[in-house]
Parts: sequence; C-alpha cells; structure tokens
Amino acid sequence: MSRGTAPESTAAESAETAPVVDADYPVSPVPAHARKGFFSLMVVLLGFTVFTPTMLAGAALGEAFGLRELLVVIAIGSLVLGAYVAVLGWIGARTGLTTVVMARYTLGTRGSKLASVLLGGTQIGWYGVVVGTIGELTAQAFEWDGAGPRAIVMVVVSALMCATAVYGYRGMYWVSLISTPLILILAFWVMFRSLEEVGGWAGLAAIEPAGEMTLAVAVTTVVGTFVSAGTQAPNWTRFGRTGKQAVIACVVGFLIGNGLMIFFGAIGAITFGEGDFVLVLFQLGLIGWGLFLLFGNLWKSNADAAYSFGVAGAELFERPSKTPFVIAGSVIGTVLALVGVGEHLPQYLGLLGTFIPPLGGVIIGDYLARWRRTQMPEGEALPRVNWVNLGVYAVACALAWGAGELGIGIPPVVGIIAALVLAFALSRFTPRRAPQAG
Repeated sequence: MSRGTAPESTAAESAETAPVVDADYPVSPVPAHARKGFFSLMVVLLGFTVFTPTMLAGAALGEAFGLRELLVVIAIGSLVLGAYVAVLGWIGARTGLTTVVMARYTLGTRGSKLASVLLGGTQIGWYGVVVGTIGELTAQAFEWDGAGPRAIVMVVVSALMCATAVYGYRGMYWVSLISTPLILILAFWVMFRSLEEVGGWAGLAAIEPAGEMTLAVAVTTVVGTFVSAGTQAPNWTRFGRTGKQAVIACVVGFLIGNGLMIFFGAIGAITFGEGDFVLVLFQLGLIGWGLFLLFGNLWKSNADAAYSFGVAGAELFERPSKTPFVIAGSVIGTVLALVGVGEHLPQYLGLLGTFIPPLGGVIIGDYLARWRRTQMPEGEALPRVNWVNLGVYAVACALAWGAGELGIGIPPVVGIIAALVLAFALSRFTPRRAPQAG
C-alpha cells in the first residue's frame, strides 16, 4: 500500500476477516459492519460527560465570577476541551482504534505500555472514587451509621457498572439513552428551582462573587474536568462511520454536555451554597430524586471508566478480550473504595491530569505527520520503542508541569500544544517508510 492511496476505511475493512473474540474489538480496528450512526455516538459521549462530580468545578467558578464572566470562562474552557477531544475523536473514527492501541504506532509496541498503565490506572482510581462516593452519599441520605450498609451499596453498584462495561458499547448506549435525558430534565428543574431562590436571571446576575480566581486558573479548571478522560474519546468514536460524525458527537458531549454540568454546579453554589445537585435535592427533601440522579448518572459514567481500563488492560497484556481486565479493575477499584483509599486519590489523580493530555498531543501530531493517509494499517511493522516520540512526551509533560508551577498559561493546553507541535515537526523529519506494494 502506498502512502498516497490509503482510503479512510482501509484499516477497518482489513479486520473484517479476522476472528472475532470480543465484539468491541479492543486491540484491533472496528470493522465497517460494526460501525454506529451519529445518534448512537452522541448518546454515548453525552452520557459520558453528563457527570455530576463535574459540578464541583463549576461550584468553584460560581464563587469567583459574576454571571457574565462565568459564561465567558465556561465558553472558552469548553471550546478548548471540545476542540482537543474532537480531533482525537476524528482520528479514532478514521483508524477504528482505541487510544492505547494508537499509542503503539506513536510510541512503539513496548512504549505504548506506558499509555496503557497511565490511562488504565487512572481510570481504576477514579472508578474507586466514584464507587466510594455513591456509598457515602447513599448512607448520608438514609442516615446510616455503620460501615456494613455502605459496603453493600458499593459492592452492588460496582457489580452493575462492571456488568455494563463487560456488555460493552451496547450496554453503555442503552444505559445512557434511558438515563441521560431524565437526568438532564431533573438538572434543569433544579436549576430553575435555584433561580427562584435569587429572583431569576436578573437576581443571579446581580450577585457579587465572594471569591477570586484568575482567568487562566478558571479556564484550566474547565479544561481539567474532562481533559484526561477526553484523551480516551477514541475508545467510543472508533465506532463512528465517519470522522465528521465523531467530531460533531464530541462537540455535543464535551462542549455542550460538560459545559452544562459546570454551569449547573456554578448555579447551585451561588443559590444554595452547594454545587452538587444531588446534595441540593437532599436539602430540598427530595431524597428519592437525589438518589436517582446519583445512581443514574454515576452508573453510566463509571461503566465508561471500567470500559476504558478494560481496553487498556487488553492492550497492556496483548489479549483479544477486555472482559477479564474490566472485572479485575472493577475489583481493585471496589477494594480501594471499601478501605477508604479513594478519599486520598482525587488530588493525586488530578496531578496525573497534567501528564495525560500531552499523550493525546503526541498522538495527534504523529498521526497528522505520518499516518493520516494510511490510517495506521493493521500489521504495520512497528519499532519496540519510538524514542523520539517518548522524548517529545517527556518534554511536553515537563513544560505542562512547569506552567502549572509558575502560573503561566493553561497547563493541559501547554502540554497538548507542545507535544503536538514537536511530534509533528520531528515526525516530518523522520517520515515512516511506506510499505511496498505487492
């Protein structure tokens, strides 16, 4: 195959004759017959980003900005996040590959293990945090004092999330299709109920912010809510029939869906002093609706996390099925929640948010320079380690971390842009040799 003649669907079509072990194709391109339409992609990605813990980031913004400035910050941050994820999603649809499998082409067959450990391990940690959150909030709603009821809730909900992830894309689609519209309706109702507390939009706009936050920090907060998880958007967009469908679905999910959750959190913080609408509903005495919002929202979001560490495990150990890794990761995450380690993980996992976005930047830059025409063909002879791109990744991480320490720019964006530009430039200097025809 020459560099100038590779159609968009080459990689996907070549996989159609391969034996199917896992219907989600965790380590091979999604074939054409398994691709989904735009509506399906949109539902899954919107279900991924309609995530109530994102409201906590919005709460911090609501305390620091007036309504007009708040909307500007959310718009800028969401545009940055949406653009980054949309490009990765576009690549996922064109290649049919997960993020960690794409890393094989960017970092080498052994170098990609870094991506699998980083992305998979982070998702296991967040899985444990969410399972623990569900246990604690359920106990709070029913005023349970003992550890036993909390543990039972954690184990049961973890089993449901694990089963959904094992079922794969179809399971997450149906859970999202049913729960996301109901959750959004409930969230809008709480928002309008909140506005009644302050005299409508005019009353909200008249409230002076009590805190302070710079624009750079505020935009970083918005981008940081889902930039790490968004790096794994190709896990779902690879099911798209076209790159255009994937881009639009990413914009709906990460620009609109994530932006709405941040805005809801800000409204809650301003009006009720609480950014999480689950706790707002508890305050209003609507315990049942609060639990519905809690379970419905976190069930589908954590199933996505389980799916992500499942496909990462399949790549790491080079196995054709994600199922054993979904189960193993769910068990580890549940144990973390049961022993209370999850309470200490968020800050550490947030730090990893500095080091994950540059990985997406390297993949984008390398893809545009070397793989755009041939779409990362299956069976390509790859080096064990691509030291150039690993070096680019390390430099971009250092720049992102330094930007955060010095308060310069938006650290995730600094890392992404540095990685993208360096990977593109260096890959152009050392182009891949095209495989010979015949």
